[in-house]
Amino acid sequence: MKEALYYEKIPGNIVRCHLCPYECPIPPGGRGACGVRQNADGILYSLIYGKTTGISLDPIEKKPLYHYHPGEEILSLGTRGCNLHCDFCQNWHISQGADGPVENITSPEVVRRAKELGSFGIAYTYNEPFVWYEFVLDTAKLARQNGLKNVLVTNGFVNREPLEEMLPYIDAMNIDLKALDEDFYAKICKGRLKPVLDVIKTSAKACHVELTNLIIPTLNDSEGSVRKMVDWIYDNLGPETPLHLSRYFPCYKMKLPPTPVETLKRAERIAKEKLRYVYIGNA
Repeated sequence: MKEALYYEKIPGNIVRCHLCPYECPIPPGGRGACGVRQNADGILYSLIYGKTTGISLDPIEKKPLYHYHPGEEILSLGTRGCNLHCDFCQNWHISQGADGPVENITSPEVVRRAKELGSFGIAYTYNEPFVWYEFVLDTAKLARQNGLKNVLVTNGFVNREPLEEMLPYIDAMNIDLKALDEDFYAKICKGRLKPVLDVIKTSAKACHVELTNLIIPTLNDSEGSVRKMVDWIYDNLGPETPLHLSRYFPCYKMKLPPTPVETLKRAERIAKEKLRYVYIGNA
């Protein structure tokens, strides 16, 4: 185990994690909402430092990033845990499971594999990379020293201070914008919208950012929902921001039918009224 960054000790041998907006108070032996940060005798530890559930060479478009090193492949890896608990989670078997098979790996080994495979960089993906904070930060620093790029595929649910420490080492991000609706985040994702919007705006000033929105029937697929999201992107990031509209399929706790392709096309037409680069994915 690796001692975690961004926490404080409070009376009763309790620790308070400051990595994400949950600000979890964690009793001795307990874990945070992410499931992978644990209080052991008044010290907060990461349970996943140097542990991966998968590593592979992927097309950069799979992240999805269409405007960053298009046509190239990037070494991609992830681990367990997530600080959101979306009912529709597409990677629930690793992101919502705090325990299970993992492979041990070091930051130098990740960098070595990337260089041996001819990858231009490293993508931290598959689960939520910010709950893997300590390992991602160490690896990203080493990658930068070795001339490699760093990419995050994230839900954007992280506090400002850890974000700002990480950003100097990050070259591109794909951030999920699940809906421009606080109720959606609260009820469906068990999180909050405003911190995500703040992260998107801060990150877009520091690196290349593309956004992904999973279109789910009856929940965030109405014309009003799409227009509200597109207007926010246009007003805060500008018309050049790439937006990926992804097709939902039943998964994890959500059993709604798959998103009709025509719904995606309608959302694409609406988005293209203001945004220059709009793509349909997973269809």
